[in-house]
Amino acid sequence: MSVMRTKSVERSIADTEAPEFRLKKSLSALDLTIFGVGVVIGAGIFTLTGRAAHEVAGPAIVVSFVVAAIACALAAMCYAEFASTVPVSGSAYTFSYASLGELFAWIIGWDLILEMFLGASVVAQGWSAYLGVLMEQLGAPIPAEIGYGGTVDLMAILLVLVLGALMTLGIRESMRVNLVLVGVKLFIVLFVIVAGIMFINPANYSPFVPDPAPHESTTGLTQPLLQFLAGIEPTAFGVGGIFAGAALVFFAYIGFDVVATTAEETKNPQRDMPIGIIASLAICTLLYCAVAFVVTGMVRYDQLDPAAALANAFAYHGQDWIATVISAGAVAGLTTVVLTLLIGATRIIFAMARDHLLPGALAKVHPTRRTPWLISIIVTVVVALVAGFTPVGILEEMVNIGTLSAFVLVSVGVVVLRRTRPDLKRGFRVPWSPFLPLLSAAICTYLMLNLTVETWLRFLIWLAIGIVIYFAYSHRHSRLGKDAETYYNPAEPRVVGRDS
Repeated sequence: MSVMRTKSVERSIADTEAPEFRLKKSLSALDLTIFGVGVVIGAGIFTLTGRAAHEVAGPAIVVSFVVAAIACALAAMCYAEFASTVPVSGSAYTFSYASLGELFAWIIGWDLILEMFLGASVVAQGWSAYLGVLMEQLGAPIPAEIGYGGTVDLMAILLVLVLGALMTLGIRESMRVNLVLVGVKLFIVLFVIVAGIMFINPANYSPFVPDPAPHESTTGLTQPLLQFLAGIEPTAFGVGGIFAGAALVFFAYIGFDVVATTAEETKNPQRDMPIGIIASLAICTLLYCAVAFVVTGMVRYDQLDPAAALANAFAYHGQDWIATVISAGAVAGLTTVVLTLLIGATRIIFAMARDHLLPGALAKVHPTRRTPWLISIIVTVVVALVAGFTPVGILEEMVNIGTLSAFVLVSVGVVVLRRTRPDLKRGFRVPWSPFLPLLSAAICTYLMLNLTVETWLRFLIWLAIGIVIYFAYSHRHSRLGKDAETYYNPAEPRVVGRDS
């Protein structure tokens, strides 16, 4: 039995109708858009914009955000086509299973588990840090022993436990809470933008594209892999700085792919999935560009504080109270990020367990709530422990490399599925295929090469562990392999017409 066997789209969709695996379909295009905005807009909007402007791009960071958005839109379109064609939980894992084969599907599922577990843990700790700042500003500081960086980060643990309970309760209930928090977050972001406009000095935009300058580079395991392999030194400012800034802020957009994990719980996935993915990306692009425009207009780019640019920009103009508002916005923003990453992690594991690449008993769905309750509890406990007791700061880039590897395989998978299954009904089609999907894969590969050598080493170790587990357990227990006549028969004619 080949490790490259694929699971047909018809079989994937049929599995979603099995009573023991059926999830509740309750999400609309608006829910998905809010879900996407909730995970993409985090604390980075208050910090990353200023850091990128100060270090590499200057006021032209606005252009960097547009360039990054265009690059990200290519991957988003690939996700939209797949999600509208294969409306099944699992996102890139499920898409790869239908197009590239079981081994690739396992690898990307294994990567996504790492991405979302680690991402939720890192963001929960970041939430705890911002909560500490906010409470201190309000005159009720959190004891150091149980706060961010303490003996145990009790605040991060409590956040994960509360959101885990909400997630287990039901997807609809989770979305209602997410809607409220995203509303608060957007209100604060818009407030900051409007308030900042009043302090803009047009002279700060000159020069809009600063002259090129040498940029401090790293060495050893902390240098980018591309620099290590080719000796290419990073550039700052000038036209090269715009693209360097785009590579830096690209990661501010990462998260929209989590929307695709909820395809199976969407009322009309062929229509709503593409709208949710692309609309959330468009909204986030407008907000990022607006914040970048405001912060570089308030303070000259070379005087920005890279650590907390937006808060310090207001402090520069004597508006210290707005720093409290920004902290509140970060707390609300990061809450929605943790919630969406927890949901994404459960749906990835659910899809893999339903295929028996992980123990099938995990894929139990609650008889009334129709949520994967057992997986939800496991994910909540693991993330709470990691967030509360583990210093995960050095592993943040692992989130990025796992996501980008998924982007590459999804982009290639679109091309493959177009050739192997041209008969499938697609609610959305990436234009100019195969050129745009392959361009997406190339851009994401380039961005992966800009991650550090030590990140690549950790990534390869994680992959090696995953491959051992696949051949020791998953390949032998796979449903696709267990029932060869039903799941895998090369002589069987293709089934056409089952699209929803």
